[in-house]
Amino acid sequence: MTTRKPISALDKLEALRRRFGSDDTSLRQALTTLSKSKLDAATLIHFHETLLFLRAYPPSIKALDQVERILRAFEKGVSQLRRAEADLSPFDDPEVSGIAGTTVTSNFSYHIVRWLVAKHQHQVGIDWGWFEEEDRFGAIMPRIMPLLEEDAMVEAHIPYREWLSTARGRAKELSWIIRQFESLKLSKKERAEHYDSLKLHITWKFGFRASRTGMALPVRKICFHDKPLIRRRDVSLVTELASPTIPVQKLSRDEGERIIDMARETSAVRYRELHGFTYGDHRRVLKAYLGGGVDVFVMGVPAEHRLPLRAYTAALILKNGVPVAYFEGLSIFERMESGFNLYYTFREGETAWIFSRILRLMRQLLGVTVFSIDPYQIGHENEEGIESGAFWFYRKLGFRPVRPDLMKLTLAEEKKIAASPRHRTAAKTLRKLAAGHMLFEAVAGKQHNRAANWDRFLVRNLGLAVQRRMARDFGGEATRIRDESIKSVTRNLSIDTRNWNQNESQALSDLSLVLALIPDLGHWSDAEKQLVSQVIRAKAGSDEGRYLSLMQEHALFRNAVIKLGSA
Repeated sequence: MTTRKPISALDKLEALRRRFGSDDTSLRQALTTLSKSKLDAATLIHFHETLLFLRAYPPSIKALDQVERILRAFEKGVSQLRRAEADLSPFDDPEVSGIAGTTVTSNFSYHIVRWLVAKHQHQVGIDWGWFEEEDRFGAIMPRIMPLLEEDAMVEAHIPYREWLSTARGRAKELSWIIRQFESLKLSKKERAEHYDSLKLHITWKFGFRASRTGMALPVRKICFHDKPLIRRRDVSLVTELASPTIPVQKLSRDEGERIIDMARETSAVRYRELHGFTYGDHRRVLKAYLGGGVDVFVMGVPAEHRLPLRAYTAALILKNGVPVAYFEGLSIFERMESGFNLYYTFREGETAWIFSRILRLMRQLLGVTVFSIDPYQIGHENEEGIESGAFWFYRKLGFRPVRPDLMKLTLAEEKKIAASPRHRTAAKTLRKLAAGHMLFEAVAGKQHNRAANWDRFLVRNLGLAVQRRMARDFGGEATRIRDESIKSVTRNLSIDTRNWNQNESQALSDLSLVLALIPDLGHWSDAEKQLVSQVIRAKAGSDEGRYLSLMQEHALFRNAVIKLGSA
Protein backbone atom coordinates (compact mmCIF):
# COMPACT_ATOMS: atom_id res chain seq x y z
CA MET A 1 0.00 0.00 0.00
CA THR A 2 1.28 3.49 -0.84
CA THR A 3 1.90 5.72 2.19
CA ARG A 4 1.12 9.43 2.35
CA LYS A 5 4.79 10.38 1.97
CA PRO A 6 5.26 9.15 -1.63
CA ILE A 7 1.82 10.45 -2.61
CA SER A 8 2.82 13.85 -1.31
CA ALA A 9 6.12 13.56 -3.20
CA LEU A 10 4.22 12.68 -6.39
CA ASP A 11 1.91 15.67 -5.99
CA LYS A 12 4.97 17.86 -5.47
CA LEU A 13 6.67 16.35 -8.50
CA GLU A 14 3.59 17.01 -10.65
CA ALA A 15 3.63 20.66 -9.63
CA LEU A 16 7.40 21.05 -10.06
CA ARG A 17 7.55 19.50 -13.53
CA ARG A 18 5.55 22.46 -14.87
CA ARG A 19 7.89 25.08 -13.36
CA PHE A 20 10.57 25.24 -15.99
CA GLY A 21 13.18 27.86 -15.28
CA SER A 22 13.31 27.42 -11.49
CA ASP A 23 15.87 25.51 -9.45
CA ASP A 24 15.28 21.78 -9.96
CA THR A 25 16.73 20.71 -6.58
CA SER A 26 13.26 20.12 -5.12
CA LEU A 27 12.25 18.17 -8.22
CA ARG A 28 15.24 15.87 -7.88
CA GLN A 29 14.52 15.36 -4.17
CA ALA A 30 10.97 14.28 -5.02
CA LEU A 31 12.35 11.89 -7.66
CA THR A 32 14.65 10.35 -5.03
CA THR A 33 11.81 9.91 -2.53
CA LEU A 34 9.56 8.22 -5.06
CA SER A 35 12.27 5.96 -6.49
CA LYS A 36 12.89 4.53 -3.01
CA SER A 37 9.22 4.05 -2.11
CA LYS A 38 6.94 1.06 -2.47
CA LEU A 39 4.08 2.20 -4.68
CA ASP A 40 0.76 0.65 -5.64
CA ALA A 41 -0.04 0.11 -9.32
CA ALA A 42 -1.89 3.40 -9.88
CA THR A 43 0.80 5.49 -8.17
CA LEU A 44 3.60 3.63 -9.94
CA ILE A 45 1.96 4.28 -13.32
CA HIS A 46 1.50 7.96 -12.50
CA PHE A 47 5.17 8.17 -11.52
CA HIS A 48 6.18 6.43 -14.74
CA GLU A 49 4.27 8.88 -16.93
CA THR A 50 5.78 11.83 -15.10
CA LEU A 51 9.24 10.35 -15.62
CA LEU A 52 8.60 9.97 -19.35
CA PHE A 53 7.45 13.57 -19.59
CA LEU A 54 10.62 14.72 -17.85
CA ARG A 55 12.67 12.50 -20.15
CA ALA A 56 11.18 14.28 -23.16
CA TYR A 57 11.18 17.75 -21.54
CA PRO A 58 14.16 17.71 -19.11
CA PRO A 59 14.88 20.88 -17.09
CA SER A 60 18.58 20.07 -16.62
CA ILE A 61 21.28 17.48 -17.24
CA LYS A 62 21.20 16.40 -13.58
CA ALA A 63 17.45 15.84 -13.67
CA LEU A 64 17.72 13.96 -16.97
CA ASP A 65 20.45 11.64 -15.64
CA GLN A 66 18.37 10.88 -12.57
CA VAL A 67 15.22 10.24 -14.62
CA GLU A 68 17.07 7.85 -16.91
CA ARG A 69 18.55 5.92 -13.97
CA ILE A 70 15.09 5.47 -12.44
CA LEU A 71 13.60 4.37 -15.75
CA ARG A 72 16.33 1.77 -16.28
CA ALA A 73 15.42 0.20 -12.92
CA PHE A 74 11.68 0.71 -13.25
CA GLU A 75 10.87 -2.91 -14.02
CA LYS A 76 11.78 -3.81 -10.43
CA GLY A 77 8.75 -1.92 -9.14
CA VAL A 78 6.46 -3.87 -11.47
CA SER A 79 8.07 -7.15 -10.40
CA GLN A 80 7.51 -6.29 -6.74
CA LEU A 81 3.82 -5.79 -7.39
CA ARG A 82 3.63 -9.06 -9.28
CA ARG A 83 5.31 -10.97 -6.43
CA ALA A 84 2.88 -9.36 -3.99
CA GLU A 85 0.02 -10.61 -6.21
CA ALA A 86 -1.24 -7.05 -6.64
CA ASP A 87 -3.86 -6.20 -9.25
CA LEU A 88 -1.86 -5.38 -12.40
CA SER A 89 -4.86 -4.70 -14.64
CA PRO A 90 -4.27 -0.89 -14.56
CA PHE A 91 -1.13 -1.52 -16.64
CA ASP A 92 -3.34 -2.80 -19.49
CA ASP A 93 -5.02 0.56 -20.11
CA PRO A 94 -4.06 1.61 -23.68
CA GLU A 95 -3.17 5.09 -22.43
CA VAL A 96 -0.41 3.69 -20.20
CA SER A 97 0.34 0.21 -21.58
CA GLY A 98 3.86 -0.63 -22.66
CA ILE A 99 5.61 -0.14 -19.30
CA ALA A 100 8.75 -2.27 -18.78
CA GLY A 101 7.99 -5.57 -17.08
CA THR A 102 4.47 -5.87 -18.50
CA THR A 103 3.01 -7.45 -21.65
CA VAL A 104 0.40 -6.64 -24.28
CA THR A 105 -2.08 -9.07 -25.80
CA SER A 106 -3.96 -8.25 -28.99
CA ASN A 107 -5.16 -9.79 -32.26
CA PHE A 108 -2.52 -7.97 -34.28
CA SER A 109 -2.73 -8.03 -38.07
CA TYR A 110 -0.86 -10.63 -40.09
CA HIS A 111 1.73 -8.10 -41.25
CA ILE A 112 2.55 -7.03 -37.68
CA VAL A 113 2.65 -10.62 -36.42
CA ARG A 114 5.09 -11.51 -39.22
CA TRP A 115 7.21 -8.57 -38.13
CA LEU A 116 7.01 -9.53 -34.44
CA VAL A 117 8.11 -13.07 -35.25
CA ALA A 118 11.00 -11.75 -37.34
CA LYS A 119 12.17 -9.15 -34.81
CA HIS A 120 11.04 -10.50 -31.42
CA GLN A 121 10.57 -14.23 -31.99
CA HIS A 122 11.33 -15.29 -28.42
CA GLN A 123 9.01 -12.70 -26.86
CA VAL A 124 5.75 -13.56 -28.64
CA GLY A 125 3.27 -16.38 -28.37
CA ILE A 126 -0.44 -17.22 -28.75
CA ASP A 127 -2.83 -16.58 -25.86
CA TRP A 128 -5.26 -19.45 -26.36
CA GLY A 129 -7.49 -18.18 -23.55
CA TRP A 130 -8.91 -15.66 -26.05
CA PHE A 131 -9.39 -18.20 -28.85
CA GLU A 132 -13.00 -18.44 -30.08
CA GLU A 133 -12.82 -18.97 -33.85
CA GLU A 134 -12.77 -22.79 -33.92
CA ASP A 135 -14.85 -22.97 -37.09
CA ARG A 136 -12.46 -20.67 -38.95
CA PHE A 137 -9.49 -22.61 -37.57
CA GLY A 138 -10.98 -25.85 -38.83
CA ALA A 139 -11.63 -24.35 -42.26
CA ILE A 140 -8.20 -22.77 -42.78
CA MET A 141 -5.64 -24.88 -40.92
CA PRO A 142 -6.04 -28.03 -43.09
CA ARG A 143 -4.06 -26.03 -45.67
CA ILE A 144 -1.00 -26.41 -43.44
CA MET A 145 -1.86 -29.58 -41.46
CA PRO A 146 -2.58 -32.54 -43.78
CA LEU A 147 -5.65 -34.65 -42.96
CA LEU A 148 -6.93 -32.19 -40.31
CA GLU A 149 -10.19 -31.98 -42.26
CA GLU A 150 -10.74 -35.67 -41.43
CA ASP A 151 -11.41 -34.45 -37.88
CA ALA A 152 -12.56 -30.90 -38.50
CA MET A 153 -15.30 -31.62 -41.05
CA VAL A 154 -17.22 -34.24 -39.09
CA GLU A 155 -16.16 -34.29 -35.43
CA ALA A 156 -16.98 -32.03 -32.50
CA HIS A 157 -14.48 -30.70 -29.96
CA ILE A 158 -11.40 -31.09 -32.13
CA PRO A 159 -8.12 -31.04 -30.14
CA TYR A 160 -6.62 -28.36 -32.39
CA ARG A 161 -3.70 -27.64 -30.09
CA GLU A 162 -2.74 -31.33 -30.08
CA TRP A 163 -2.72 -31.29 -33.89
CA LEU A 164 -0.67 -28.11 -33.84
CA SER A 165 1.78 -29.37 -31.23
CA THR A 166 2.34 -32.57 -33.18
CA ALA A 167 2.78 -30.77 -36.50
CA ARG A 168 5.25 -28.14 -35.36
CA GLY A 169 7.64 -30.51 -33.61
CA ARG A 170 10.27 -28.45 -31.77
CA ALA A 171 9.50 -25.22 -33.59
CA LYS A 172 7.89 -22.36 -31.68
CA GLU A 173 4.13 -22.40 -32.11
CA LEU A 174 3.60 -18.94 -33.60
CA SER A 175 6.77 -19.00 -35.68
CA TRP A 176 5.72 -22.30 -37.23
CA ILE A 177 2.23 -21.01 -38.09
CA ILE A 178 3.61 -17.89 -39.76
CA ARG A 179 6.18 -19.92 -41.69
CA GLN A 180 3.45 -22.22 -42.99
CA PHE A 181 1.25 -19.31 -44.02
CA GLU A 182 4.17 -17.76 -45.87
CA SER A 183 4.62 -21.01 -47.83
CA LEU A 184 1.04 -21.06 -49.10
CA LYS A 185 0.67 -20.45 -52.83
CA LEU A 186 -1.58 -17.46 -52.29
CA SER A 187 -1.16 -13.73 -52.77
CA LYS A 188 0.07 -11.67 -49.82
CA LYS A 189 -3.40 -10.22 -49.46
CA GLU A 190 -5.06 -13.66 -49.41
CA ARG A 191 -2.59 -14.98 -46.81
CA ALA A 192 -3.29 -11.96 -44.61
CA GLU A 193 -7.06 -12.39 -44.97
CA HIS A 194 -6.90 -16.07 -44.00
CA TYR A 195 -4.69 -15.42 -40.98
CA ASP A 196 -6.67 -12.40 -39.78
CA SER A 197 -9.92 -14.39 -39.90
CA LEU A 198 -8.53 -16.67 -37.17
CA LYS A 199 -8.41 -13.72 -34.73
CA LEU A 200 -5.49 -15.18 -32.82
CA HIS A 201 -4.52 -13.10 -29.80
CA ILE A 202 -0.78 -12.64 -29.54
CA THR A 203 1.00 -11.86 -26.28
CA TRP A 204 4.18 -9.82 -26.58
CA LYS A 205 6.53 -9.87 -23.58
CA PHE A 206 8.53 -6.93 -24.87
CA GLY A 207 11.98 -6.11 -23.54
CA PHE A 208 13.18 -2.82 -22.07
CA ARG A 209 14.23 -1.22 -25.37
CA ALA A 210 10.85 -1.87 -26.99
CA SER A 211 8.89 -0.71 -23.92
CA ARG A 212 7.72 2.84 -23.52
CA THR A 213 9.96 2.97 -20.46
CA GLY A 214 13.14 2.43 -22.48
CA MET A 215 12.16 3.43 -26.01
CA ALA A 216 14.32 6.34 -27.09
CA LEU A 217 16.48 7.21 -30.07
CA PRO A 218 19.98 8.53 -29.32
CA VAL A 219 20.28 12.24 -30.13
CA ARG A 220 23.37 14.38 -30.55
CA LYS A 221 22.10 17.29 -28.48
CA ILE A 222 19.42 17.38 -25.81
CA CYS A 223 17.10 20.38 -25.70
CA PHE A 224 16.76 21.37 -22.04
CA HIS A 225 13.87 23.52 -20.87
CA ASP A 226 14.89 26.34 -18.56
CA LYS A 227 11.81 28.45 -19.30
CA PRO A 228 8.06 27.79 -19.72
CA LEU A 229 6.93 25.68 -22.67
CA ILE A 230 5.35 27.24 -25.76
CA ARG A 231 1.64 27.74 -25.09
CA ARG A 232 -1.17 27.55 -27.64
CA ARG A 233 -1.78 31.30 -27.31
CA ASP A 234 1.82 31.86 -28.40
CA VAL A 235 1.38 29.91 -31.65
CA SER A 236 0.30 31.45 -34.96
CA LEU A 237 -0.44 28.83 -37.58
CA VAL A 238 -0.30 31.49 -40.28
CA THR A 239 3.21 32.48 -39.15
CA GLU A 240 4.42 28.88 -38.88
CA LEU A 241 3.15 27.97 -42.36
CA ALA A 242 5.10 30.92 -43.78
CA SER A 243 8.26 30.18 -41.78
CA PRO A 244 11.65 29.27 -43.38
CA THR A 245 12.25 25.88 -44.98
CA ILE A 246 12.67 23.01 -42.52
CA PRO A 247 15.89 20.97 -42.93
CA VAL A 248 15.15 17.51 -44.34
CA GLN A 249 17.36 14.52 -45.10
CA LYS A 250 16.65 11.12 -46.60
CA LEU A 251 17.68 8.14 -44.47
CA SER A 252 19.46 5.07 -45.74
CA ARG A 253 17.39 1.90 -46.09
CA ASP A 254 18.89 0.46 -42.88
CA GLU A 255 18.18 3.67 -40.98
CA GLY A 256 14.67 3.78 -42.44
CA GLU A 257 14.03 0.21 -41.33
CA ARG A 258 15.13 1.02 -37.77
CA ILE A 259 12.76 3.97 -37.63
CA ILE A 260 9.84 1.93 -38.94
CA ASP A 261 10.65 -0.78 -36.37
CA MET A 262 10.44 1.86 -33.64
CA ALA A 263 7.19 3.22 -35.08
CA ARG A 264 5.65 -0.25 -35.02
CA GLU A 265 6.91 -0.89 -31.51
CA THR A 266 5.59 2.38 -30.11
CA SER A 267 2.18 1.58 -31.64
CA ALA A 268 2.02 -2.11 -30.78
CA VAL A 269 2.78 -1.63 -27.07
CA ARG A 270 -0.22 0.73 -27.07
CA TYR A 271 -2.44 -1.90 -28.78
CA ARG A 272 -2.46 0.21 -31.93
CA GLU A 273 -1.62 -0.14 -35.58
CA LEU A 274 -1.21 2.75 -37.99
CA HIS A 275 -1.39 1.99 -41.71
CA GLY A 276 1.75 3.96 -42.45
CA PHE A 277 3.75 2.20 -39.73
CA THR A 278 2.43 -1.30 -40.45
CA TYR A 279 3.24 -0.99 -44.17
CA GLY A 280 5.87 1.76 -44.00
CA ASP A 281 8.33 1.92 -46.90
CA HIS A 282 11.83 1.80 -45.40
CA ARG A 283 13.29 2.79 -48.77
CA ARG A 284 11.97 6.32 -48.38
CA VAL A 285 12.01 7.68 -44.84
CA LEU A 286 12.74 11.37 -44.40
CA LYS A 287 14.06 13.00 -41.25
CA ALA A 288 13.17 16.61 -40.49
CA TYR A 289 14.27 18.71 -37.53
CA LEU A 290 11.53 21.07 -36.36
CA GLY A 291 13.59 22.78 -33.68
CA GLY A 292 13.25 22.55 -29.90
CA GLY A 293 14.55 18.99 -29.80
CA VAL A 294 11.75 17.71 -32.06
CA ASP A 295 12.60 15.29 -34.87
CA VAL A 296 10.01 14.02 -37.33
CA PHE A 297 10.37 10.88 -39.44
CA VAL A 298 8.09 10.98 -42.48
CA MET A 299 7.22 7.86 -44.47
CA GLY A 300 4.88 6.67 -47.17
CA VAL A 301 3.82 3.15 -48.13
CA PRO A 302 4.76 0.99 -51.13
CA ALA A 303 2.51 1.11 -54.19
CA GLU A 304 0.72 -2.14 -53.34
CA HIS A 305 -0.51 -0.70 -50.01
CA ARG A 306 -1.56 2.76 -51.16
CA LEU A 307 -5.06 4.18 -51.11
CA PRO A 308 -6.88 4.24 -54.46
CA LEU A 309 -7.20 8.04 -54.67
CA ARG A 310 -5.52 9.91 -51.83
CA ALA A 311 -1.78 10.11 -51.23
CA TYR A 312 -0.84 8.66 -47.85
CA THR A 313 1.75 10.10 -45.45
CA ALA A 314 2.63 9.07 -41.90
CA ALA A 315 5.06 10.57 -39.43
CA LEU A 316 6.57 9.55 -36.10
CA ILE A 317 7.40 12.52 -33.88
CA LEU A 318 10.17 12.39 -31.28
CA LYS A 319 11.09 14.91 -28.59
CA ASN A 320 14.67 14.53 -27.38
CA GLY A 321 14.58 11.02 -28.84
CA VAL A 322 11.35 9.98 -27.09
CA PRO A 323 8.31 9.08 -29.28
CA VAL A 324 5.64 11.60 -28.29
CA ALA A 325 3.17 11.66 -31.19
CA TYR A 326 2.24 10.48 -34.66
CA PHE A 327 0.69 12.18 -37.67
CA GLU A 328 -1.31 10.84 -40.60
CA GLY A 329 -2.07 12.82 -43.75
CA LEU A 330 -4.44 11.86 -46.59
CA SER A 331 -4.05 14.21 -49.54
CA ILE A 332 -5.77 14.88 -52.84
CA PHE A 333 -4.68 17.86 -54.95
CA GLU A 334 -3.84 20.60 -52.41
CA ARG A 335 -6.18 19.31 -49.67
CA MET A 336 -4.87 17.18 -46.78
CA GLU A 337 -7.00 15.44 -44.16
CA SER A 338 -4.83 15.75 -41.07
CA GLY A 339 -4.77 13.36 -38.14
CA PHE A 340 -2.52 14.32 -35.22
CA ASN A 341 -2.24 12.33 -32.00
CA LEU A 342 0.01 13.44 -29.17
CA TYR A 343 0.35 10.47 -26.83
CA TYR A 344 -1.51 10.85 -23.54
CA THR A 345 1.64 11.30 -21.46
CA PHE A 346 2.83 14.36 -23.38
CA ARG A 347 -0.38 16.37 -23.88
CA GLU A 348 0.94 19.28 -21.86
CA GLY A 349 4.03 19.47 -24.03
CA GLU A 350 3.79 22.21 -26.68
CA THR A 351 1.02 20.43 -28.61
CA ALA A 352 -0.06 23.42 -30.70
CA TRP A 353 3.49 24.34 -31.70
CA ILE A 354 4.39 20.79 -32.75
CA PHE A 355 1.17 20.42 -34.74
CA SER A 356 1.78 23.74 -36.50
CA ARG A 357 5.33 22.75 -37.39
CA ILE A 358 4.10 19.42 -38.77
CA LEU A 359 1.65 21.21 -41.07
CA ARG A 360 4.49 23.48 -42.19
CA LEU A 361 6.50 20.39 -43.07
CA MET A 362 3.59 18.83 -44.99
CA ARG A 363 3.15 22.02 -46.99
CA GLN A 364 6.86 22.00 -47.78
CA LEU A 365 7.03 18.34 -48.81
CA LEU A 366 3.68 17.92 -50.57
CA GLY A 367 2.51 21.37 -51.62
CA VAL A 368 -0.74 21.03 -49.64
CA THR A 369 -2.38 24.29 -48.57
CA VAL A 370 -5.83 23.25 -47.32
CA PHE A 371 -5.90 21.25 -44.09
CA SER A 372 -9.02 19.36 -43.03
CA ILE A 373 -9.87 17.95 -39.61
CA ASP A 374 -12.24 14.99 -39.48
CA PRO A 375 -15.23 15.23 -37.09
CA TYR A 376 -13.88 12.30 -35.05
CA GLN A 377 -10.76 14.31 -34.22
CA ILE A 378 -12.86 17.03 -32.63
CA GLY A 379 -15.23 14.76 -30.73
CA HIS A 380 -17.79 13.14 -33.04
CA GLU A 381 -18.41 9.74 -31.41
CA ASN A 382 -15.19 10.40 -29.48
CA GLU A 383 -15.78 11.44 -25.87
CA GLU A 384 -12.05 11.93 -25.31
CA GLY A 385 -12.18 14.70 -27.92
CA ILE A 386 -15.13 16.29 -26.11
CA GLU A 387 -13.44 16.12 -22.70
CA SER A 388 -10.21 17.63 -24.03
CA GLY A 389 -12.01 20.46 -25.83
CA ALA A 390 -10.43 19.45 -29.13
CA PHE A 391 -12.76 21.72 -31.10
CA TRP A 392 -11.35 24.83 -29.43
CA PHE A 393 -7.78 23.59 -29.86
CA TYR A 394 -8.23 23.69 -33.63
CA ARG A 395 -10.50 26.74 -33.66
CA LYS A 396 -7.98 28.87 -31.77
CA LEU A 397 -5.35 27.88 -34.33
CA GLY A 398 -7.56 29.30 -37.07
CA PHE A 399 -9.57 26.30 -38.32
CA ARG A 400 -13.20 26.99 -39.20
CA PRO A 401 -16.29 24.76 -39.41
CA VAL A 402 -17.34 24.30 -43.04
CA ARG A 403 -21.04 23.88 -42.27
CA PRO A 404 -22.79 27.28 -42.04
CA ASP A 405 -24.94 26.20 -39.07
CA LEU A 406 -21.86 25.09 -37.11
CA MET A 407 -20.03 28.30 -38.00
CA LYS A 408 -23.00 30.26 -36.68
CA LEU A 409 -22.93 28.25 -33.44
CA THR A 410 -19.17 28.81 -33.15
CA LEU A 411 -19.53 32.58 -33.48
CA ALA A 412 -22.27 32.56 -30.83
CA GLU A 413 -20.02 30.66 -28.42
CA GLU A 414 -17.11 32.98 -29.13
CA LYS A 415 -19.35 35.94 -28.34
CA LYS A 416 -20.22 34.38 -24.97
CA ILE A 417 -16.54 33.77 -24.22
CA ALA A 418 -15.65 37.36 -25.12
CA ALA A 419 -18.36 38.63 -22.77
CA SER A 420 -17.36 36.29 -19.97
CA PRO A 421 -13.83 34.77 -20.14
CA ARG A 422 -14.85 32.21 -17.51
CA HIS A 423 -17.55 30.80 -19.80
CA ARG A 424 -17.04 27.13 -20.66
CA THR A 425 -18.73 25.50 -23.64
CA ALA A 426 -21.08 22.75 -22.54
CA ALA A 427 -20.33 19.18 -23.63
CA LYS A 428 -23.70 19.09 -25.41
CA THR A 429 -22.66 22.08 -27.51
CA LEU A 430 -19.23 20.61 -28.20
CA ARG A 431 -20.91 17.49 -29.56
CA LYS A 432 -22.94 19.63 -31.95
CA LEU A 433 -19.80 21.49 -33.06
CA ALA A 434 -18.06 18.18 -33.70
CA ALA A 435 -20.64 17.10 -36.27
CA GLY A 436 -18.76 18.53 -39.26
CA HIS A 437 -15.29 19.02 -40.71
CA MET A 438 -13.04 21.97 -39.98
CA LEU A 439 -10.70 23.56 -42.55
CA PHE A 440 -7.68 25.82 -42.50
CA GLU A 441 -6.57 27.46 -45.75
CA ALA A 442 -2.96 28.59 -46.03
CA VAL A 443 -3.97 31.14 -48.65
CA ALA A 444 -5.12 34.74 -48.64
CA GLY A 445 -6.78 37.35 -50.82
CA LYS A 446 -8.05 36.24 -54.22
CA GLN A 447 -6.90 32.66 -53.66
CA HIS A 448 -9.32 32.21 -50.76
CA ASN A 449 -12.33 31.60 -53.00
CA ARG A 450 -10.39 28.85 -54.77
CA ALA A 451 -9.65 27.16 -51.44
CA ALA A 452 -13.25 27.50 -50.25
CA ASN A 453 -14.30 25.13 -53.04
CA TRP A 454 -13.30 22.31 -50.70
CA ASP A 455 -15.91 23.14 -48.07
CA ARG A 456 -18.44 20.47 -49.07
CA PHE A 457 -15.96 17.96 -50.47
CA LEU A 458 -15.72 14.41 -49.09
CA VAL A 459 -13.78 11.58 -50.70
CA ARG A 460 -16.63 9.32 -49.63
CA ASN A 461 -18.90 11.18 -52.06
CA LEU A 462 -16.67 10.05 -54.94
CA GLY A 463 -17.03 6.46 -53.81
CA LEU A 464 -20.80 6.74 -53.50
CA ALA A 465 -21.03 8.27 -56.97
CA VAL A 466 -19.18 5.24 -58.32
CA GLN A 467 -21.56 2.90 -56.45
CA ARG A 468 -24.59 4.67 -57.95
CA ARG A 469 -23.19 4.29 -61.46
CA MET A 470 -22.37 0.63 -60.80
CA ALA A 471 -25.91 -0.07 -59.60
CA ARG A 472 -27.54 1.92 -62.39
CA ASP A 473 -25.47 0.89 -65.41
CA PHE A 474 -23.74 -2.37 -64.54
CA GLY A 475 -26.23 -4.38 -62.50
CA GLY A 476 -24.17 -3.86 -59.35
CA GLU A 477 -21.20 -5.83 -60.77
CA ALA A 478 -17.80 -4.46 -59.69
CA THR A 479 -15.83 -6.26 -62.40
CA ARG A 480 -17.97 -4.80 -65.19
CA ILE A 481 -17.71 -1.20 -64.01
CA ARG A 482 -13.93 -1.50 -63.64
CA ASP A 483 -13.46 -3.05 -67.07
CA GLU A 484 -15.70 -0.53 -68.81
CA SER A 485 -14.17 2.42 -66.95
CA ILE A 486 -10.66 1.39 -67.98
CA LYS A 487 -11.77 0.99 -71.61
CA SER A 488 -13.50 4.37 -71.79
CA VAL A 489 -10.70 6.25 -69.98
CA THR A 490 -7.86 4.74 -72.01
CA ARG A 491 -9.84 5.54 -75.18
CA ASN A 492 -10.66 9.13 -74.16
CA LEU A 493 -7.12 9.84 -73.00
CA SER A 494 -5.44 7.90 -75.84
CA ILE A 495 -3.36 5.90 -73.33
CA ASP A 496 -1.21 2.97 -74.45
CA THR A 497 -0.76 0.73 -71.39
CA ARG A 498 1.19 -2.12 -72.99
CA ASN A 499 4.40 -1.21 -71.13
CA TRP A 500 2.77 -0.35 -67.82
CA ASN A 501 3.71 -2.42 -64.77
CA GLN A 502 1.23 -4.08 -62.40
CA ASN A 503 1.10 -1.18 -59.93
CA GLU A 504 0.53 1.34 -62.73
CA SER A 505 -2.27 -0.81 -64.10
CA GLN A 506 -3.86 -0.96 -60.65
CA ALA A 507 -3.64 2.83 -60.37
CA LEU A 508 -5.36 3.12 -63.74
CA SER A 509 -8.08 0.71 -62.59
CA ASP A 510 -8.75 2.78 -59.44
CA LEU A 511 -8.53 6.27 -60.91
CA SER A 512 -10.56 5.28 -63.99
CA LEU A 513 -13.59 4.77 -61.76
CA VAL A 514 -13.56 8.51 -61.02
CA LEU A 515 -12.29 9.71 -64.39
CA ALA A 516 -15.14 7.86 -66.11
CA LEU A 517 -17.59 10.08 -64.20
CA ILE A 518 -16.24 13.21 -65.90
CA PRO A 519 -18.56 13.81 -68.89
CA ASP A 520 -16.24 15.96 -71.02
CA LEU A 521 -13.04 13.98 -70.42
CA GLY A 522 -12.68 13.13 -74.11
CA HIS A 523 -12.81 16.83 -75.06
CA TRP A 524 -9.84 17.88 -72.96
CA SER A 525 -6.75 19.14 -74.79
CA ASP A 526 -3.90 16.76 -75.64
CA ALA A 527 -1.73 18.43 -72.98
CA GLU A 528 -4.44 17.97 -70.33
CA LYS A 529 -4.93 14.33 -71.31
CA GLN A 530 -1.19 13.68 -71.19
CA LEU A 531 -0.97 15.24 -67.73
CA VAL A 532 -3.73 12.92 -66.44
CA SER A 533 -1.77 9.97 -67.82
CA GLN A 534 1.29 11.17 -65.90
CA VAL A 535 -0.81 11.55 -62.75
CA ILE A 536 -1.99 7.94 -63.02
CA ARG A 537 1.51 6.55 -63.47
CA ALA A 538 2.87 8.74 -60.65
CA LYS A 539 0.35 7.15 -58.26
CA ALA A 540 2.39 3.96 -58.62
CA GLY A 541 5.77 5.71 -58.51
CA SER A 542 8.37 5.64 -55.77
CA ASP A 543 7.01 8.78 -54.08
CA GLU A 544 3.41 9.96 -53.95
CA GLY A 545 4.69 13.51 -53.61
CA ARG A 546 5.09 13.65 -57.39
CA TYR A 547 1.54 12.32 -57.79
CA LEU A 548 0.24 15.26 -55.75
CA SER A 549 2.48 17.76 -57.51
CA LEU A 550 1.14 16.72 -60.92
CA MET A 551 -2.45 16.78 -59.65
CA GLN A 552 -1.96 20.32 -58.38
CA GLU A 553 -1.00 21.40 -61.92
CA HIS A 554 -4.25 20.14 -63.46
CA ALA A 555 -7.04 22.70 -62.90
CA LEU A 556 -9.68 20.86 -64.99
CA PHE A 557 -9.13 17.57 -63.18
CA ARG A 558 -9.17 19.34 -59.82
CA ASN A 559 -12.43 21.17 -60.52
CA ALA A 560 -14.15 18.04 -61.81
CA VAL A 561 -13.14 16.02 -58.74
CA ILE A 562 -14.26 18.76 -56.34
CA LYS A 563 -17.63 18.95 -58.09
CA LEU A 564 -18.12 15.17 -57.94
CA GLY A 565 -16.98 15.02 -54.31
CA SER A 566 -19.20 17.88 -53.19
CA ALA A 567 -22.51 16.46 -54.44
